[in-house]
Amino acid sequence: MILTIPQERTRFLRFAAVGVIGAVIDFGVFNLLTQLTPLKAIYASMISFTSAVISNFLWNRYWTYPDSRSKPVTRQLIQFFIINLIGLGIRTPLFAWLENVLDHFFRPIIPLNFIVSSTFLGHNIALAVAVLVVMLWNFFANRFWTYNDVS
Repeated sequence: MILTIPQERTRFLRFAAVGVIGAVIDFGVFNLLTQLTPLKAIYASMISFTSAVISNFLWNRYWTYPDSRSKPVTRQLIQFFIINLIGLGIRTPLFAWLENVLDHFFRPIIPLNFIVSSTFLGHNIALAVAVLVVMLWNFFANRFWTYNDVS
């Protein structure tokens, strides 16, 4: 397996750290949009995802895979974007399904005037699960396509 190679483990850990930064951006933008605008959660999720992708591309190109700059930045950005679009295709229906299930799960448990609403919990837990699933897809797909020029 690829993660048994020390250099690849380091790359995965850096990719995960970049993912944490991206997740903070993702969750932050998502919660700002859902709390401060009339956007539906599904659209806020798409916008927050795109914000995180831009950050992740820059961090991955210059920190996780600094030895992968033999490809033009435009080509790598397009490849990274395509992989992340597929990730968005995985994430969006997963998020939509999970947010509905979790909101209905938490609704009878959490009182209406409680500090955290069932909708807030449902949204954020659904987003966390979707982010983890897509992170695995993104790492392996990017490693073998976008950053395939590193040894």
